[in-house]
Formats: sequence, structure tokens, C-alpha cells
Amino acid sequence: MIKKEMIAMLLAGGQGSRLGILTLKVAKPAVAFGGKYRIIDFPLSNCINSGIDTVGVLTQYQPLRLNTHIGIGIPWDLDRNIGGVTVLPPYEKNTSSEWYTGTANAIYQNLDYMETYNPEYVLILSGDHVYKMDYEVMLDYHKDKGADVTIAAMPVSMEETKRFGIVIADNNNEINDFQEKPEEAKSNLASMGIYIFTFDKLKEALLSLAKQPGLDFGKHIIPYCYSNGCKMYAYEYNGYWKDVGTLSSYWQANMELVDIIPEFNLYEEYWKIYTKSDTLPPQYIAGEAKIEKSIIGEGCNIYGEIYNSVIGCGVIVGKGTVIRDSIIMKDSQIGENCSIQKSIIAERAVIHDYVRTGVGQEIPNKTDPHIYDFGLVTIGENTVIPLNVSIGKNTAISGFTEASDYPDGNLESGETLIKAGDAI
Repeated sequence: MIKKEMIAMLLAGGQGSRLGILTLKVAKPAVAFGGKYRIIDFPLSNCINSGIDTVGVLTQYQPLRLNTHIGIGIPWDLDRNIGGVTVLPPYEKNTSSEWYTGTANAIYQNLDYMETYNPEYVLILSGDHVYKMDYEVMLDYHKDKGADVTIAAMPVSMEETKRFGIVIADNNNEINDFQEKPEEAKSNLASMGIYIFTFDKLKEALLSLAKQPGLDFGKHIIPYCYSNGCKMYAYEYNGYWKDVGTLSSYWQANMELVDIIPEFNLYEEYWKIYTKSDTLPPQYIAGEAKIEKSIIGEGCNIYGEIYNSVIGCGVIVGKGTVIRDSIIMKDSQIGENCSIQKSIIAERAVIHDYVRTGVGQEIPNKTDPHIYDFGLVTIGENTVIPLNVSIGKNTAISGFTEASDYPDGNLESGETLIKAGDAI
């Protein structure tokens, strides 16, 4: 019988609606990051760097690109005869057919998969955070404490506590209370959504709560384990960890990569980030081009100027174009004499000549002010922007747009332009 000490279950089914048009056609964990990676590469790389060779990836929303990216796990050395990586979408059963309705419901629906490996411990991960963590060190901590459940937690400022599940622990780090997104927090230790369970305890909780609608770890499983006498500990983590679930945090995390001394280092030899890479030629940087403090992906052709930006693979930047403080994803084309300021341009977008983005005053977005903020311009994948238009701040554009969509050649700050065939 197969016996694995610990397997990982990676939750990658989320839509990521706070990323707006970036996730219209792709799950949040498959969104590009750092020029050549996708967000899911970080927890997957953490797994293989931590010696975990069995990972179930639970997908649901727009899974095609995620499935294609993961494949059989070759880039992460997870193409194994026993274990390796397995993509686990919802499937039809003989008694019912249902979508994953919550984080823990997704795990419950894959109990058979977990039992195949008869693990002692199960590591639960989220597929949409950027960080490096050695899960083996967390497992050693779990064993040393004799814990049933260990929750990775990190200190946050008291102002931020209302965004997180908060754990309250004693001097020995044993957890004695929880608060889910509290108005008045008793502690500043925020749950990172990373859990190690002793498998027997996890299975008991899942089976006991199986009929709970929207079964969730933070709301149901963790409180159940606590009220049933499980030994629960907080594992305090003080490294870099970023929830890139909003456009502003996603943009900031990318911009941090090009700092003189980046807070998050993609270049460490001992903790590599692995990804599925296309076979591409090297970049071409023309004689008149200027590049400062930027990441430039393979296969790019750069004829313009780029400052403090992250440019994905296969991007073309025309002559006379100036790009500042922006993220341009793979295979996008930026024409000549453009001015691109503080913009996120998704994959395979085409920006024609003389386009200016990020102009004018900062006005809240009229349709989704909580999504399109921070003065950013967000342009969806496969979007076409016609010649000679100006685009304001806190704007979103998706689809094949034409000159007639821009009154007097402008899209004012705070406007959203979604063309037919695309819908939020």
C-alpha cells in the first residue's frame, strides 16, 4: 500500500473577482506574475523545494490555462509514477454532481484522492499567494508540538486585521481563540490560509461537517477542530508573503521585484521558482532603446524606453514609446510613440501608435471603485486599443475597441469600457 508522510492540497479554483478584467478568462492562480511566472508557480515551487512530491491541485473557475500550464508537472519535477501533481476538477458522482462550494468542500470531495496515499499529514495551501516557505520546517514544528492542526500566521498591522482571520495564541503559541475578519482584533496574528492537519483529524472534521453549505476552513473546519479538543498551534512566519488578490496589491508586488534590493528575490540559487517556459529567442534591445530598473522577458523586441516596469516574454515595444511603472504581460504589442503610465496590460493586447494611458486626474471608477483604484489603468487580454487615444486613471478596458468608442479620442478617468463578447 502507498504511504506518504505528507501530501499537499492546493486550492486553485478561485475566480479572483477583485482582479477585475484580468480574470475574465483565466483563474487567479494562472495570472502572469514577474515577467515569466504564473502565481501558482510559487506554492508549487515551495512544495518541491520542501521535499513534497505529491500535490493535488483543485481547479474550478476557467481551468483551461491552469491545466495547460501545470500539464504533468515536468517543470516542478512533479511528473512521478507515484504521487506527482494531479489536477482535481469537480466531477460527476453517482449520487450527485456539484461544484466545489467552499474551500473545505473542495477538499471533502477529494477524500478518495487523499486516502490513496494514506498520508499522516495533509498540507492545505492557497494557489494565489506569492511567497517562499519551507513547509518541511512547518511540519517539524507541527510534530514537535504534538499538534493536530498547525496554522501558519504572520503579524500584520492592527489596521489590517479586519481583512484576515485572526488567531489568538498563548506564549507557547497554542491557539485559544479565533476571530474572522474582526472589527476589534484581540491579536495581530493573521492566518495565511496555510494549514497542516493530522489526516485523521481532518477526515473526521470533513465527514462530520459534510452537509454544511459552503463548507470553509476558516468558518467551519477550524472552529470545529477547536471545539472538539484538537491541539492547535500557530506557526509564526516572518518572511515575505503577499496576497495578490487586488489590482493594487498585484501591481505593488510586481513593482517590488524591480527595487534596487528587491524584498522578494527571484534569483536565489537555493530556492528556485520553477515554471513552464516556452522556447523563445533572447531579447532584442535596439540601439536607441533605454531600460532602467526593469525586468524584460525572453523574446522581447524593445525599441522604446522602459522605466521601473515588468515586461513579460515576447512583448514588442515600438520606437518613441515610453513605459513607466507598468506591467506588460506576454505577447502584447505596444506601438510607436505611446506613453504608458502605471498600467497593467494583460496578455496578447495590441496597443496602436500614439496611445497615452494614465493621463488626467484621479477620479474613482464609476462602476467598480473597489476594484479599479490606485490610479491604475487595466487593459484585459486580447484587447485592442486604436490609434491616437488617451486613457485616464482608474479605468478598465476589455475587448476589440474602435475609435468610435472614445469620444473626442478620450476615455476619461473612472470609466469602464467592456466591448460585446466580454462581460464582468
